[in-house]
Order: sequence, then structure tokens, then C-alpha cells
Amino acid sequence: MNWAAFTTTAPGLAAVAEERFGAYRHHVLATLRKDGSPRTSGLEVRFLGGELWLGMMPGSLKALDLLRDPRFALQTNPGADDMSDGGDVRVGGRAFEVVDADVKGAYVKEVEPPQPFHLFRTELTEVVRTCVEDEKYLVVQVWKPGEPLHTLKRT
Repeated sequence: MNWAAFTTTAPGLAAVAEERFGAYRHHVLATLRKDGSPRTSGLEVRFLGGELWLGMMPGSLKALDLLRDPRFALQTNPGADDMSDGGDVRVGGRAFEVVDADVKGAYVKEVEPPQPFHLFRTELTEVVRTCVEDEKYLVVQVWKPGEPLHTLKRT
């Protein structure tokens, strides 16, 4: 499921996620190394044409990780210490390299990334938002394809 489909099924959570990713330039991407251990790296993301795009320098370790195993987790920049800026959002899924010249060309027109670069299109398997509500409740919203949005609230 791509970002556009997620937006259709959970529009409120999608809007918050885009706002959180838009609040800061750099976020944290987790990929899997050859030995299966996690690797975290800084990353910029883009929402264009109903897709969540991941662009990377050629030959970067995070790109090589995704080429070998497409699973990833993407965490928003944490921002303020008190979560007053909308909380924290994590997106999980699979990323697939785009090699189609027309698709990459459209991305280049919009973003103007340094050349050459790897471009990955994402398929979502989970979106999670964690925030504090009324300075009292920890709220966790969990979305997965084919399931309703689940909201958990704890004191």
C-alpha cells in the first residue's frame, strides 16, 4: 500500500504524519545490515504524487541495505522534548528502487537532488503515532493495511 492509499484509509493520521515529517528536514531511517543487525542513518523524505519517497547517495550503506533487503523503519525527527509539537511518527514498510527514467526525471524536476542518486518508492506495512494528550495521557495510534486504525490511551 502506498502513501496515497494510506491517506485514503486514515486521513487524520496521514495529515499528522506529513506535518511531523515536514516540521524538520532530517529524520532517522533504520535498515538491515548483511548480518541482520539494524543500521540507523539520517535521511530526508519527500511526499510527492501520492508516494513517500526515499532518496539516497549512490552506493550509500543504507541504499545497499535496501537493495539487499527492502524492509525499513522511518522515524520522525523527535523535535521538542515534551511532544507538544504533535508527537512522534514511525513508518514501517518496504522500499523498492525506482529505475524508470521518467519517474526519476519527474522526481528530479520537483526535488533537484544531487546527481546521481538512488530513489526508492515505499510500500507501507505500519504507521504509528505516539503523543501526549492533555498533559496526562500517552496516546498510541497504530495503522496497518487492511485493519482499522487502533488507538490506545494510557495514563
